[in-house]
Amino acid sequence: MKKAFIYIFSICIIAIFCIIIYLNTRKKSELKKIKVAEVTHSVFYAPGYVAHKLGYFEDEGLDVEIILTPGADAVAAAVLSNDVQIGFCGTEQSIYIYNQGNKDYLVNFAAMTKKDGSFLISRNKNKNFKVKDLKGSHIIAGRKGGMPSMTLKWALNQNGINTDKDVNFDTSIAFASMNGAFIGGTGDYVTAFEPSASQLVNQGYGHIVASIGELGGNVPYTAYNAKKSYIEKNPDTIKGFTKATNKGLEYVHSHSSKDIAKVIGEYFPDVSYNDLVNSIEKYKKIDAWNKNTIINKKDFEHIQEILKNDNELEKSAPFSKLVDNSFSKLVDNSFSK
Repeated sequence: MKKAFIYIFSICIIAIFCIIIYLNTRKKSELKKIKVAEVTHSVFYAPGYVAHKLGYFEDEGLDVEIILTPGADAVAAAVLSNDVQIGFCGTEQSIYIYNQGNKDYLVNFAAMTKKDGSFLISRNKNKNFKVKDLKGSHIIAGRKGGMPSMTLKWALNQNGINTDKDVNFDTSIAFASMNGAFIGGTGDYVTAFEPSASQLVNQGYGHIVASIGELGGNVPYTAYNAKKSYIEKNPDTIKGFTKATNKGLEYVHSHSSKDIAKVIGEYFPDVSYNDLVNSIEKYKKIDAWNKNTIINKKDFEHIQEILKNDNELEKSAPFSKLVDNSFSKLVDNSFSK
């Protein structure tokens, strides 16, 4: 009798698991598949990983696949060629493409970050760092035309430092090779996003002396974009995506760094829990994340000022064409009110 009960119980457990698997598989198949090209993988984008992990996209009927696509230009190319439906990169790419005369240009519809997310790392310790201390130094700044280097250049120029004469403003090293070059002995300073910045410090290669975001001011640094035609044809998809992203932003503003680290830990398997917490804390400290997905016109104009400062932009592009806040206004933004 006891053996029969165990047998029946085991069959029931197996049947329940089979039903759960079937329902999950069916639910997944009913979701709309969306591919998102992500410019880089960083704790800086924690709100997006939170939304992905906690099922906020699935709640909106979306099965989102995040594809690492290094370089904002590569992200834009992936969106324009229809390899992905949504891009996630700096808003400067939409400006370039619009000014090139592309009729089906990229439109930014949901913001995430409002500052540059990189940090300036000095080879030598400097507790009382001032921007003027950079004079005469060798700075690994990132690729020319990239937002980290342009933001830093703008900040230096604002502080009276001529990047052509007063410093060795090195834009010759590829983004993925910057940390390695610094570790190998090149440069007095390097810029890095988290968690790479903290890892450099923990390994004894340098010291974080400044936030490029704080030096550069507020800009729509990283936002989600899509082709104008795609947004027009898929308004419900864009609305759902925006709503899920907004919930991710609400989460990071209403939860501790430890809570956030537990949620996004699997997205950074090579980063320790403590390093992850510290990285998140740094971004909270500089107020890096938007309160909601709305893109501010003043901030959009500032990013164009930064582009012009680096001779990457001859004429401004219209905010009204390249930013669509209508979906953000439809979702619940009560948290930020």
